[in-house]
Amino acid sequence: MRTVTVVGASLSGLYAARELRAQGFDGRLVVVGDEPHHPYDRPPLSKDFLTGRADEARLALADAEETAELDAEWLLGVRARGLDSRGRTVLLHDGRTVSTDGVVIATGASARRLPGDGLVGVHTLRTLDDARALRTELSRGPRSVVVIGGGFIGAETASSCAGLGHEVTVVEAAPLPLVPQLGPEMAAVCAALHRRGGAGLVTGIGVAGLRGSGTVTGVELSDGRVLPADVVIVGIGAVPNTGWLAGSTLALHDGVLCDDGCVTALPQVVAVGDVARVGGARAEHWTSATEQPRVAVRNLLAGRTVESARSLPYFWSDQYGARIQFAGRRHAADTVRITEGALDDGAPAEGGFLALYERGGRTTAVLSIDRPRPFMKARRELARSEDPVERAGAVAS
Repeated sequence: MRTVTVVGASLSGLYAARELRAQGFDGRLVVVGDEPHHPYDRPPLSKDFLTGRADEARLALADAEETAELDAEWLLGVRARGLDSRGRTVLLHDGRTVSTDGVVIATGASARRLPGDGLVGVHTLRTLDDARALRTELSRGPRSVVVIGGGFIGAETASSCAGLGHEVTVVEAAPLPLVPQLGPEMAAVCAALHRRGGAGLVTGIGVAGLRGSGTVTGVELSDGRVLPADVVIVGIGAVPNTGWLAGSTLALHDGVLCDDGCVTALPQVVAVGDVARVGGARAEHWTSATEQPRVAVRNLLAGRTVESARSLPYFWSDQYGARIQFAGRRHAADTVRITEGALDDGAPAEGGFLALYERGGRTTAVLSIDRPRPFMKARRELARSEDPVERAGAVAS
């Protein structure tokens, strides 16, 4: 290969560029990004950046020296609009084309939106520009904030808003936040964090629409209630950015379909990160975005799948001063057992706890709140003991 194009100046895109150089590719390296920014770290956007504890300089994933060492052509602030049927040409929105021998798709995902979210005061939190706009809004004094969606982004943003002194209500359509990831028993514990952190929590009810003319004034629930709101934050998940691949020969279904090695239907095209559906699963987590590129690049340079990307799923979240860590593959039939620490009125007691998910005498996953050292030990043991057949057949939460 003489030219490799990474489409997506994201976390996974940067890691792919690093891997290409580390694995010996010394040809032309092109990185295309729809944002005008060089790759930056997204997890702090809902936490330290939003609260003002971190500035934009701390978000950068690579300094000027490393960027220069990569010797890449950075085409930033321009979207990809197509990939030819053979995967040899990337078409850009400004009319340019990039002829290439290999492609790494790392276009990530975009925040889902609600009808009517064009009102002033309605925000999503996915990009640096999103975070800038929301931080500016929150700096104007005390606000009534409604967060729609109790997933990780919603919970972290609610936590930051509450910490800044705003009145916060979280609306979650499911009976409890984070049920798909943690199961009902441990999801109830995380729900208690909202209450302990001073945020209101409305569960088991959907949103009918947004109120306001020009500027948002409230959120109407499906039961007719209206929650007053100066600021609304929509955190209802993300959609993989695959629209630019319509008309290509790649298989698309909630992401770019890949085999276990991140390789698509075209051996010269691989996909990584939030946009990639690897071996039947799409994982929107930092660890997947950083671990997949090594395997994907190796397979890309080999021209076929020679290695699989089957790492143990892992994610973390910081909410209301608590660090939540989870690793493994939880199943609905699993039982949960707290092995260290305890609960206090349904919330983590001081010092947190460690819980194991078990089935048939085997540990399938581990959850920790504020017990990082025991968690890392349990995570390592879980990775060593994982059944290859179970791992291949399970879908990460």
